[in-house]
Amino acid sequence: MTPVVTVGLDGTPESLSAVRWAAREAELRQATLRLLHAWVLLSVEPGGAVRESDQNYWAERIMAEALRTVTERHPDLSVVEDLVAQDPVSALLAAARESDALVLGSQDMAPMASYFLGQAGLHVVAGADGPVVLVRAGDDRDDTASVVEGRDVVMGLSLHGPCDALVEFAFDSAARRGVTLRAVHGRNLPPPAFTHGGGADPYTPGTVAGRAAREAREELAGALRPWREKYPKVCVEDTVWVESAARTVVRSAAGAGLLVIGRRRTRPALSPRVGHVLSASLHHAPCPVAVVPHD
Repeated sequence: MTPVVTVGLDGTPESLSAVRWAAREAELRQATLRLLHAWVLLSVEPGGAVRESDQNYWAERIMAEALRTVTERHPDLSVVEDLVAQDPVSALLAAARESDALVLGSQDMAPMASYFLGQAGLHVVAGADGPVVLVRAGDDRDDTASVVEGRDVVMGLSLHGPCDALVEFAFDSAARRGVTLRAVHGRNLPPPAFTHGGGADPYTPGTVAGRAAREAREELAGALRPWREKYPKVCVEDTVWVESAARTVVRSAAGAGLLVIGRRRTRPALSPRVGHVLSASLHHAPCPVAVVPHD
């Protein structure tokens, strides 16, 4: 089957940025680009010309603008238009199951993730079965932003269990772009690592902090070893920061073309829909963020 990259449309500037980003991604993957707009009140098309008073006018205008944006820059790209009379969240979740990636526009930073993503986006990110990429207005700055200029792909790894889908997506993304993959891990030190003054030196061998940092580096190297063998042409840099995972990921995303973060499909009862590392990434990462669900 031909691979598909789907982009959700809602008529916002962020949505058009997502369209441009998704079009480049579809070209990299030699995939069909699916333009999806869902509106529960969509009606069956009557014959004749479309007027502004028609029920479907704005949905069709959104689709036409997205199609024009794609064809101006990618005239040879295979594109499918999909207007569906369905709840947007349900339509996007279904699309995520059927696509190599689902791309959504997201608003600028705000105090709460629900405002940043919008309620629909938050539900999709928290429940999608496939990778979801969040793109803000301006993240698509130029066709050269993440491909020609060679901006790295950054992957945050927790090392708390297998996450093959996450690692596969990150390595594949770096391979298609021909860029370096920077794998990063943040490790909080155990209490004995801290001195009475509140500091810790993770670089002194033999100390509690030094041993913890060394163990983290060994774990990260071990987790990456089989993937380096599978993708021998991908240049990989692995780094451990002795600090919180959220701070590590946001710090490492500076200058990147794409940040890849995992989301466990199963979370403890009463826990937030997205974890603190993912929330920090969505708020503060200065680049598109790919959220990859894994077991």
